[in-house]
Amino acid sequence: MRFFSRRRFNDDPADDDAILTDEGDDDERRWFQRREVVWGALAALLIVVAFGCWLGLRAQQAKSALEQARHSAQQTKDALLQGNTKDASRFAADAQSHAQAARDATHSVPWSIVSVVPWLGSPFKTGQQISDVVLGLAADVLKPVADAGTTIAPDQLLANGRLDVQALRKEEPALREIAANAARLDAAAQAIAVPSYLSAVDGARTQLQAQATDISRLLGDTALAAQLAPSMLGADGPRSYFMGFQTNAEARGTGGLLGGFGILRFDDGKPSVDSLGPNTELDKKFTPFSINPEFDEQYGFTNPTTDSRNSNQSSHFPYAAQIWKSLWSQQTGMNVDGVIAIDPVALSYILGATGPVTLPGGETVTKDNVVELTESTVYARFPDPADQSGRKQYLQDIATEVVKKITKPVESPRKLLNALGRAVSERRIAVWSSNPADQKLLEETPLAHVIPDDPAPYADVVINNLGGNKMDYYLDRQIEYVADGCDGDKRNSTVTVRLTNTLKDTAGLPDYVAGRLGFFPEFAGDIPRGTMLTSVRLLATQGAEVNGVLVNGKRTRVFGSTERGHPSFESQVAIPPGQTVELTFRLTEPNSPGAARVPVQPLADHPTPKVSVPVCSK
Repeated sequence: MRFFSRRRFNDDPADDDAILTDEGDDDERRWFQRREVVWGALAALLIVVAFGCWLGLRAQQAKSALEQARHSAQQTKDALLQGNTKDASRFAADAQSHAQAARDATHSVPWSIVSVVPWLGSPFKTGQQISDVVLGLAADVLKPVADAGTTIAPDQLLANGRLDVQALRKEEPALREIAANAARLDAAAQAIAVPSYLSAVDGARTQLQAQATDISRLLGDTALAAQLAPSMLGADGPRSYFMGFQTNAEARGTGGLLGGFGILRFDDGKPSVDSLGPNTELDKKFTPFSINPEFDEQYGFTNPTTDSRNSNQSSHFPYAAQIWKSLWSQQTGMNVDGVIAIDPVALSYILGATGPVTLPGGETVTKDNVVELTESTVYARFPDPADQSGRKQYLQDIATEVVKKITKPVESPRKLLNALGRAVSERRIAVWSSNPADQKLLEETPLAHVIPDDPAPYADVVINNLGGNKMDYYLDRQIEYVADGCDGDKRNSTVTVRLTNTLKDTAGLPDYVAGRLGFFPEFAGDIPRGTMLTSVRLLATQGAEVNGVLVNGKRTRVFGSTERGHPSFESQVAIPPGQTVELTFRLTEPNSPGAARVPVQPLADHPTPKVSVPVCSK
């Protein structure tokens, strides 16, 4: 069998040339094809490189613009606090311009293209959302605040010892709108997507979320203050308030024992104070009254509505306020418009802003010594429990001089408002109004000190001194609230409370401080001087059940009750000097939505609770 080539034989040489020519054309064609592929690849590479450079340029522009916007925002804040409204408006406009540049960069063509690519575009999408929120904050919050700064700057708002309540009322609608915008942008910030990679972008996201929440809360409180303050501070006529000074060396639910008081008056924003008096001036035979059946059942046996010493065992400040108002009305026939509580730590913050005061005898009281003087030293100076008039007069003199300071023109209104703000944030100033509309607004602020009646996770540790001494100046608290995850309808939780008696030596302390006045006689002799006898009450999440309470690892007796819908579990412990007692509340609680709240009772120490409670959505 023969095999023949597919090539056609031909004797004509020209045909051979033709064949050679065809083969050359194929080689040339393949060469051109390869060249086209190479050039195409090069062109594609150049496009990718150019796109990357374009994107990188936009990224650098966005980063730079956001940093400049943040810097201008800080300059705006500083200018506002200094009362420089002209510069504040200019810096706010700069911040808005930089924020707009950042948004333009993150919404440019290359950025928008990459942002829609699955996974790869995740941080770019996050960057767009960040720039949108920053621009909104600059345009809808910062700029309007700067424009309103003429009336709300501290030096303008508080001048010559008077708060400009009329200007505050005038700006209230604008402040309410700004607060609404801040709340809207806070919600947008919390909804920013988590990037799949690039930790720097995620860091910027979480930082912005925290800042947006802080801004929203601050402006919300400011708007509420603008709505509330004019009425309460005498814009519509004079107002009067019973002002109680709480001695938190002897703990009570709202802070400390009611040690002294005065009547604070406001007339068109101008404050004045009547002469202060000690709690012993509340000395009439008072007529008891009912707060509500729940309160009466839990606290009634201590006569809280007729005995000022037991009037504020509950941490719900409106209860104490109503009792103090009633006591003053029965004592004098005067019906006040509200009640204010303050403690020595708050006074130290105020003295830090106003400067020291000098007592009639020449002694100087400063921010550094006022707490020790009023909660420790004073008892050593006046040790005789049978003659406490000197001690009470001394405390009254301190309170009088501090009040004089804050009711007169101050050198730095900004520092004073910052000091008051710090005291409010630590729950060291509480306010209640007898006007229902005002009180409703107050309960939206940190000033009200109410036990909330909603189902969100809650752990309120309330200390009451049962020993009749002044040992709580030496109390140190640690509080921890942990809970399981959100699976199912219920979860286990634990609230741990560590109480330390930091007193090492009772020598030199009178019995009035370190004695056992409130201890049962049958076992008081076995307890050393300086021991704290303490009621520890936990108000837990609504619907929570106690599985057991341990004191230093051993089960202990628990008294159960309910307050404003919250189950209450109380244990009583003795804490000798230099020792620590640990209480562990083991609970089962509903998986209620919302973030956990752990209010801190305002005593002499400054605990920061540790909270590890997952936020459940439903």
